[in-house]
Amino acid sequence: MAHSLKKLPTPRLPKLRIPRLPEVTDEPDVFEEMTLQEHLEEFRNRILKIAIAIVPTFLFGFWFAKYVLADIASKANTVSGLDVRAPTETITLTFKIALYVAIAICMPIIIYQLVAFLAPGMTRKEKRILYTALPFVSVLFITGAWYGYFVAAPKALYFLSTWNTSAFDWNPDGNETVSFFLTLTVGLGLAFQLPVIMFIVAKIGIFTPKQMRKVRKYAFILILVAAAIITPSTDPYNMMIVAVPLYALYELGIIISAMFVKTTMRPALGSSSGGGNITITPDDV
Repeated sequence: MAHSLKKLPTPRLPKLRIPRLPEVTDEPDVFEEMTLQEHLEEFRNRILKIAIAIVPTFLFGFWFAKYVLADIASKANTVSGLDVRAPTETITLTFKIALYVAIAICMPIIIYQLVAFLAPGMTRKEKRILYTALPFVSVLFITGAWYGYFVAAPKALYFLSTWNTSAFDWNPDGNETVSFFLTLTVGLGLAFQLPVIMFIVAKIGIFTPKQMRKVRKYAFILILVAAAIITPSTDPYNMMIVAVPLYALYELGIIISAMFVKTTMRPALGSSSGGGNITITPDDV
């Protein structure tokens, strides 16, 4: 006779509810936190990689320097070449040109190493903004350097060489002329980053495009000061060669900020800071 088995009740397991965690999209990556010694070692490694990249390009720049010096001499409106005041200037100017050529070629590597060094201490949104801006940084630097070398410096030297020719014999010093070209080239390459800086400032929420429009006159004064610093000469003509494109870039920065900055990081950061603290009660487990 078959015995009937009594059905045992199935044990009920307690429900396990996982507490909600705060959003971490705006917080630094905790796994990338480093000590001061590790930061110094990381900085040393980045500098070492930049130096390794510059060495072969410096050798190329040393070979290419003679063509750059000849081109500068022709743009300086000289007849017999640039004057040298010291016996060592011929070799020091060659080394100077070679170093600047090497830095210009390695500029993408330099920017990448600096960004890679700063990235661990940035939030994910800040990294996204920075990585988005990197291509524009390179393009604007190349554009500014091209404008400084091929447009601003030759026009400035032509103006200076034709000024009061009856009283002066134009035969510029080699060191001063090379420094003139390099200052305008590098200075305008850096100054052309203005639209990128304005975009980042607007994205962070420090200044809105509307506020940028209101401070146009103060921005123009600051641009004139920057033009006076970048331009080795103090005449108004050469200052305008630098100031006019910089002001045009300021207006371009306002347009770009108004078109692409729809939301800023400030509200997001403020809301995440307020919602980051979660109180866990026994009922939540």
